Amino acid sequence: MTTARRSTRERVAQHPDIQTIRLQQVLEALVDPVRRRIIGALYDAREDLACGTIDLPVSKSTATHHFNVLREAGLIRQYYAGTSRMNGLRQDEFEEAFPGLLQALLIHRGRED
Repeated sequence: MTTARRSTRERVAQHPDIQTIRLQQVLEALVDPVRRRIIGALYDAREDLACGTIDLPVSKSTATHHFNVLREAGLIRQYYAGTSRMNGLRQDEFEEAFPGLLQALLIHRGRED
């Protein structure tokens, strides 16, 4: 029984307290177009999405890296639903910590490259 609990706990990703995130970390996370695509897809969906449902032009392992960077920067939350790793935008928390930043990014995403 203890082993089952431990394995479940190990599958829960660590999420930083949004108040401890520095602006520099957020900007570094958002500089990559793949990560901005992930943020845009989560915003447009208005619901949590599994990693594999977001169309990305990178390998699975590279996509995992991008999701981790976004989670560590406080932009997304991740959890498991069965065998799927789900992702959700921490929009309300992020807006409270960095007012207007996420909206500015989303408004101007059509002007990339």
